[in-house]
Amino acid sequence: MSFIEQYNQISNLVSDDLKRLEQELVSEIDFSPYINTLLKDFLTKNTKRIRPLLAFLYLRASEKEITQIQYSYQTIIEIIHNASLIHDDVIDESTVRRGEKTLNANFNNKTAILTGDYLLSIALKKLNQLNNPKIMTLCSNTLENMCKGEINQYFNRYKLTTIEEYIKKTEQKTANLFQTALEGAAVLSGESNNTNIQEFARCFGIAFQIRDDLINISDTANLKPIQNDIDNGIYNAPVIFSGNTNNLKEGIEKTKSLLNNYIAQAKNALVDLRDNKYKRAIWELLEILNEI
Repeated sequence: MSFIEQYNQISNLVSDDLKRLEQELVSEIDFSPYINTLLKDFLTKNTKRIRPLLAFLYLRASEKEITQIQYSYQTIIEIIHNASLIHDDVIDESTVRRGEKTLNANFNNKTAILTGDYLLSIALKKLNQLNNPKIMTLCSNTLENMCKGEINQYFNRYKLTTIEEYIKKTEQKTANLFQTALEGAAVLSGESNNTNIQEFARCFGIAFQIRDDLINISDTANLKPIQNDIDNGIYNAPVIFSGNTNNLKEGIEKTKSLLNNYIAQAKNALVDLRDNKYKRAIWELLEILNEI
């Protein structure tokens, strides 16, 4: 069974939750008629919904009620994520995302940036409607860290940084949003102690990005250009471990070990979660992160 087939099988457990989220996500879009259709397609096509998937699986594993507030919150997370992708495509001068032309390729950089900003304005409006200071702080801190990670990555182009710096960048650019999705879900469900779910989300987010970085340098990449990170001077774990951009064999093996380490840490953080089909689905998600 392929990665996508296994992933779809897992996501089917909370398919109704994901459908409700997607309906709310698309219903928020009321932009220029020249962009509306493309933007809605971008938000719905070839997307994993990995952050809300994890949040819904966690809530159901914990036997928590999934209220409308939870759907709205995960919609906010998806909006922030997709706005960041639109901005990233401009920064990286990318022309393909999820197998389709990017907004900047369809129009221009200015239009794409404004579209990303428009999505962020929707997220801010929905955050305000939640009227929860802790949730607002979580999201604002995450946006700050995402920007810091992107800026630091820019100034470290064509440089061999340390693995520690790589992990910090990965936390800022990727793992923080996973943490915000799951910690926010825990907060909104009334949990006061969510240390384990924070650690799980952090480790899952880092593992998810490490896997993506491995795919970026392999022949299995099919929805975005292969090795575009190296071409753009972004030296991730395989290059850092190898010490060069030409012979990556040793670096790839060490990166796989790093991936396994974070998967193991994520599993350890699930120790107190109730054993049911939803927890087992989260466990399976961790297992298939190794399939590259």
